[in-house]
Amino acid sequence: MLEKFERIKLGHFPTPIEHLKNITKYLGGPNIFIKRDDCTGLATGGNKTRKLEFLIPDAIKNKAELVVTVGAVQSNHARQTAAACTLMGLKCLIIFEQRLKDAPEAYMKSGNVFLDKLFGADIEVCPKNEDVTKYTEKLIKDIKSKGTNVYFIPGGGSNAIGALGYVECLNEILKENNKYNFTQIVHATGSSGTQAGLLAGKKYFNSKIPITGICVRHKKNIQVDKVYDEAKKACEKLQCKILDKSDVIVDDEYIGSGYGEPTEGMVEATKLLAKKEAILLDPVYTGKGFAGLIGLIRKKKFSKNDNVLFIHTGGAVSLSAYEWAF
Repeated sequence: MLEKFERIKLGHFPTPIEHLKNITKYLGGPNIFIKRDDCTGLATGGNKTRKLEFLIPDAIKNKAELVVTVGAVQSNHARQTAAACTLMGLKCLIIFEQRLKDAPEAYMKSGNVFLDKLFGADIEVCPKNEDVTKYTEKLIKDIKSKGTNVYFIPGGGSNAIGALGYVECLNEILKENNKYNFTQIVHATGSSGTQAGLLAGKKYFNSKIPITGICVRHKKNIQVDKVYDEAKKACEKLQCKILDKSDVIVDDEYIGSGYGEPTEGMVEATKLLAKKEAILLDPVYTGKGFAGLIGLIRKKKFSKNDNVLFIHTGGAVSLSAYEWAF
């Protein structure tokens, strides 16, 4: 159904769905399943692979010589963009936004940052006192003035093109849903593209499964607007009916003091998945996302017979940069 859109193969799809038997037993229900988008293959995997399968061919179509993107210092998106670019023979420039108040040296140099450099990406760090959007715009303008054709990918790969990757993800889930009968889908929501794609897919395929995003950066009112705007653009691209804003469900109780800042819930969730299921979450997205799922379970938001699917969007590479938080 996405055949009309240009796409290149970067990942291993469909990703598996697994039953978290030990966690389900530990929490006393509901039945918890996990969609392993941490196993997409590209540069250790993650959700950005799906988005880049549509974004990179658009860059090539636009005769890009350089792909520029932005992200936090330990950005999973940046790592996978760097990998996709090197695979397709494109130069890559990553602009880092320093979001942690007091980042240790390991955060600035290890994990994703080390892999970005290993994949050959160039890195610029936006000064803390500057607006990253304005900084990026000025840098791109300067590069273009020297005759280089630049293709810009927004943070998280989150736009109408990137969202197509998660339309396809929902398609994979629905194809297997006869085996599971999922009553809820839960995932971490940040730059908005993953949730926007899932919701556009929900509208396109006429699915009734509620989709809840656990916020990792913005408060509820801001995140709802961001997701709705991106989902609406994705629906327009798919030429399907526009979703209702009420379809955008987010929970902002698990952000803590800010994006990328560790929380007790994140540490608990990450340790729990590691020790009970031998699955590695990440400190920024999935750790807080799964903490949100645990919180909803403890608040009795699900019945014991519900079948809840958590989408693991990857990111465990950054764990080494967060050892201090554990």
